[in-house]
Amino acid sequence: MAKFDKDSFGGTLAVVVAVSLLCSVIVAGAAVGLKPAQNEKKLLDKQRNILGAAGLLSDGTDVPKVYAERVEPRIVDLATGEYVEGVKDFDARAAAKDPQQSVRIKPEEDLAGIQTRAKYAEVYLIKDDSGKTGQIVLPMHGSGLWSVMYGFVAVKPDGNTVNGLTYYEQGETAGLGGEIANPLWQKHFVGKKLYNEQGDVAIRIGKGASSDKEHGVDGLSGATMTTKGVQGSFHYWFSQNGFGPYLAKIKAGE
Repeated sequence: MAKFDKDSFGGTLAVVVAVSLLCSVIVAGAAVGLKPAQNEKKLLDKQRNILGAAGLLSDGTDVPKVYAERVEPRIVDLATGEYVEGVKDFDARAAAKDPQQSVRIKPEEDLAGIQTRAKYAEVYLIKDDSGKTGQIVLPMHGSGLWSVMYGFVAVKPDGNTVNGLTYYEQGETAGLGGEIANPLWQKHFVGKKLYNEQGDVAIRIGKGASSDKEHGVDGLSGATMTTKGVQGSFHYWFSQNGFGPYLAKIKAGE
C-alpha cells in the first residue's frame, strides 16, 4: 500500500478537503443546536415590541407573562377585514414570497414600495384590566432609503387614533433615518388621527407637518427618503389595500 504523503499536492488537497468537511459539520451542528434558542429570542423580541407599541413595556417587565395575560393574536384577511380561523404558525414574510398566499401590488398603489404582501396579517388585540380590547397593534412595513422598515402601530378601539408606534427592524442611516427607532420621535404619533372625516388616510409625516395638530408629525431632519418611506408605509397599510377594511369593521363595532 502506497504511503500517504501529506506534503504532496494530492496530500495537501486531501487535508484541506477533510478539514473543510469537518468545519462544515461543526458549523452545521452548531446552527441546528442554536436554532431553538434563536427562535425563542426572536419570539421574545417580537413580544417586547408589541408590548412597547401598546405602552405596556417598562424596565423589569416580565414580557412573556404580560404578553400571555394581555395580548390576543388574531389572523385577519386583509381583503375582507374578517378574522380567519384555523391558521397556525402564520409567517407574513414567508407568505409574501408564496404566490399562493400573497397578492402582487399594482405599481400605482404600492406606496410602501414592497411589491407583494401576504393575503393575511396577524393583529394583536390588547386587553385592558377588565378583559376588553383597549387597543389593537397592527404590523406595518415599507421601504426606506436603505432598507425595509418593520414596525408596529397601536390603534385605539375607535379604529382611528394612534396609541403608539415602534420600529423594531430597519437599516437606515444611524443618526439620521435610523432615528425612526427613537422613542422620542415615535411618541409624536400618539393621539394622531389616521383618517379624516371623509374616511381618507390623512396622517402626514414630513417637514412642518406638525402644524396639522390632528394628523401631522414632523419628519426626521436630514432623512427625507426615510421620512417618505414612513409616510408611504402609513398610507399603504391603512388604505383599503391594507387594514382599511378591518378598521372599518372595528369602527362599526364589529
